Amino acid sequence: MKRSWIETAVGIFVLIGIACVGYLTIQLGKMEWLGDKYYPLFARFDSVAGLRDGTQVEMAGVEIGKVDSITLDPQRQVAVVRLKIKKGVVLTDDVIASIKTSGLIGDKYLSLSPGGSDQILKPGDQIIETESALDLEDLIRKYVFGKV
Repeated sequence: MKRSWIETAVGIFVLIGIACVGYLTIQLGKMEWLGDKYYPLFARFDSVAGLRDGTQVEMAGVEIGKVDSITLDPQRQVAVVRLKIKKGVVLTDDVIASIKTSGLIGDKYLSLSPGGSDQILKPGDQIIETESALDLEDLIRKYVFGKV
């Protein structure tokens, strides 16, 4: 009798441990439990130097989403950035997406500047106004060779 009670207690303890490991795996993997809390938007840039998947998207210094993926449009030869914007954040069709640098190290993030339009962007729409990352090496090269 005592042995079966110990085996039952160990079994329950193992099941609780497996459930905890599963929960931590989902949380650390940034997976969504039920439904997605984000909606997708797209933006095209001439250059996304330094921008990576998972980079934060900010508006007025507040994180409102993340960069989901970066691909190349082979026809136009521009970078297509897929953004995940938190549901509840309303963006208009004249919002401006800019790649900015934070700090001295040069980490990049995507900054959105609000517009004044009445047209709301729907999931899957494209942000038209974009500003590519400032290429510091290109500016130095132009200055050194006198093409400023």
